[in-house]
Amino acid sequence: MRAGPILALPAVLRSLGVEPHALLADFGLTESFFDDPENTLSMAMAGRLLGRCAELTNCEHFGLLVGQHAGASSLGTLGYLMQSSSTVGDALSVFARDLDVQDQGGMVWIESAGNFSILGYTLLDAEIESLNQIMACAIAIATNILRSLFGRPWRPDQVLFAFSRPRRVGPYQRFFGVVPNFDADRTGIVFQSQLLRAPVPSADLLLHKLMGERVHELKQITEANIVEHVRRILRTMVTSPNCSVGAAADQIGMHRRAFNRKLAAAGTTFRQMCNEARRDLACQLLDNTSTAVTDIATILGYADPAGFTRAFHRWTGAPPTQWRTRRRH
Repeated sequence: MRAGPILALPAVLRSLGVEPHALLADFGLTESFFDDPENTLSMAMAGRLLGRCAELTNCEHFGLLVGQHAGASSLGTLGYLMQSSSTVGDALSVFARDLDVQDQGGMVWIESAGNFSILGYTLLDAEIESLNQIMACAIAIATNILRSLFGRPWRPDQVLFAFSRPRRVGPYQRFFGVVPNFDADRTGIVFQSQLLRAPVPSADLLLHKLMGERVHELKQITEANIVEHVRRILRTMVTSPNCSVGAAADQIGMHRRAFNRKLAAAGTTFRQMCNEARRDLACQLLDNTSTAVTDIATILGYADPAGFTRAFHRWTGAPPTQWRTRRRH
């Protein structure tokens, strides 16, 4: 990921009484690293770093504080492409489609149902440390982005976090304007669907064209192979009723047979990748939430919780309840 979204980290540390130098040195970083938004670091390192900062400052919502300082401009070219879009819906479609030029460790998705829509964020690696810090940071940034796109005072109708309720909820309520729902099955911001049609105050057709060309160039440079592409889309598809090889092939824009051939050439199958995505999401929910095992089975599309338990045992060598207990210890 680009460092742009977490440039405020040293300043937040100082505001909480911790000098950044020694802490950053433990990660092979210097404070000057945060002077350039184009510097990059792995999502795993970002998780460890945010977790360590939260520990040293005794601030459980450290990631939230860092995210509050960032908005669309922290996303570089992608942020400018969004801000120059015609409507909020167009901007969020760009956000979901092109996030990989900014962040290859997670994905943004949009889902609408009736009067409400959700802008969500999912990490691709369920084993990332301090997932709650990353998610809080990401959703704070996404909220700032939505506030800039709506161009008027706005607050979410609901905020969801797929991690356990922290001891102090006040900092979250003050920033979002609502008390988030913790222990949710996904992480995201709920807002009224009609706002997708709202015009973006900073819309600029020429800038949008120029930024679109630049994002296209960046995507050609960073274009992942088909396995990585499928891995990204499966993180949301496995919770939908239409998780099929045909639906995945359609999303990528490829005929089903050609799609299967490419996966086979890469040494995998769609079924195998679905199971990996279900395993990763199951581990994330078991590790970071208090959601019941039966509910996780339902979220992952299992009609019978026993079937999920057998599958999870096959994936990890332990039933889900035992796996969760070991991780907590």
